[in-house]
Amino acid sequence: MTDHVPTHATAERATPPAISEECASDDRVTLLALYRLMAEIRTFEETAQALFRRGFIRGSIHLCMGQEAVSAGVCSQRAPEDLFTATYRGHGHALALGADPLALMAEMAHRRTGICGGRAGSMNVIDREHGLLGCFGIVGGSIATAVGAAVSLQLRGEGVAVAFFGDGAVNHGYFYECLNFAAVRKLPAMFVCENNGYGEFTPTSSVTPGGILSRPEALGLPAYAVDGQDVGAVRDAAGAALRHARSGGGPSFIEARTYRFNDHARGDPHDYRPPGEMETWKKRDPLMLARNRLLAEHRVPESELDSLLAEVRQRYEVIRDEALAAPFPVPSDGTEFSSKLHEDAI
Repeated sequence: MTDHVPTHATAERATPPAISEECASDDRVTLLALYRLMAEIRTFEETAQALFRRGFIRGSIHLCMGQEAVSAGVCSQRAPEDLFTATYRGHGHALALGADPLALMAEMAHRRTGICGGRAGSMNVIDREHGLLGCFGIVGGSIATAVGAAVSLQLRGEGVAVAFFGDGAVNHGYFYECLNFAAVRKLPAMFVCENNGYGEFTPTSSVTPGGILSRPEALGLPAYAVDGQDVGAVRDAAGAALRHARSGGGPSFIEARTYRFNDHARGDPHDYRPPGEMETWKKRDPLMLARNRLLAEHRVPESELDSLLAEVRQRYEVIRDEALAAPFPVPSDGTEFSSKLHEDAI
């Protein structure tokens, strides 16, 4: 990691867009597609946040603004047979895997037309069509499910299971037991820790001595730290890890060092972040970094990028209105949706 990248680690070590795995991450077309995907995720989250504040989304909502480069970079390297699990902060992952944004927004608003019939809400989305086995409200649950999926994929002889989780999960039993099992069995798995520096309101450095990478390394997993604000760097790291798994080399671990620009959930006390920390990280907004690179290195006209953002925002205004116009579920929908999930599993 370069010196100018903020870090909260204590140890230093070395759909999605239609992008082929062979495409270089700094290729103009590739980077432009990734930029658009991150803009879609950011706009989705901003729209969902506004709906939550207006009472259209109930319960809690966990947004990923600031962390878009992780889901976009990793998921751009997926193969059709790969399977993914995410956390309760998983809207960006679903979109990066190709989920229908209208169906996802309808799910946020608890509507019948949602991906899960309006019954999963914000925290528990499943989209089997696009390889998303689930978003998990239980910290570390994504790791356990991905390891189980990796066993299945190993038996089939194709595909990699990818688990997204936060830095708080590395201190849970799921983490050690599952990584140990995956290492012993040489499972086709990739573990992606989105280290945003905080477990809710607790600084990671105050509860995770020795740094995160030392833990998978102790189990013999190839482990890498990557700048989680640089979508190209994330994509490259994910590509290497996935190739390692596909070749039979077993699991790998990526610590993507990132930052969340929003509250943990419904509202934070706002006194746990040091003064100026948010401002420092916002200078490395993943959308801004990608935009600056497109302008400087690929000479993409600024007007083209402005038009892209305007188009995305206009599209999500339509998506918002259509989602809210959809009906709420009725009791009989539960049986119908459960049957569909069972059929998909078979």
